[in-house]
Amino acid sequence: MKSYFAHKTSVIDKNCLIGFNTKIWHFSHIMSDAQLGENCNVGQNVVISPGVILGNNVKVQNNVSIYTGVVCEDDVFLGPSMVFTNIINPRSAIVRRDKFVKTLVKKGATIGANATIICGNQLGSYCLVGAGAVVTKEVLPYALVVGNPAKQIGWVSEYGHRLKFNKNNIASCPESGEKYILDNNIVKKE
Repeated sequence: MKSYFAHKTSVIDKNCLIGFNTKIWHFSHIMSDAQLGENCNVGQNVVISPGVILGNNVKVQNNVSIYTGVVCEDDVFLGPSMVFTNIINPRSAIVRRDKFVKTLVKKGATIGANATIICGNQLGSYCLVGAGAVVTKEVLPYALVVGNPAKQIGWVSEYGHRLKFNKNNIASCPESGEKYILDNNIVKKE
């Protein structure tokens, strides 16, 4: 008996590791050698390519493409129709399968609907990439980035609320009350 749920229209290739209580919905394709942690939710019409690694509790919304070279740590949220790339300079007539570039999405990061993540970048823990953003460089932990190309416009808490730092560079999350310190353009939870 399987320890995960897969809708009858989904396709799961051989040699995949799929964690306990993970759910894979309509018309999704999990390709060989992909690894999905526990309690993941893979929406409708998702493609997860060979060698992709998803941690525990990763939420993948409908129509997302996750290509070889992508690693998402625990608690990552991938919004509807967002996409990763894995080649810097793709050409149809030139095979570059040996040139895939890695992308790391750190714990708790959120990527909004229709965002594009250019390969080779790291998205920091608990960062928030706004809907439609095009990420072309590293995103700092707790950073809020929007636009094309994505630019940082602020900071967010682990709950995803905008942080407003006082003159002492301290901010509180309005929902949790957790305190954050901004030091040398690095946010740390107190």
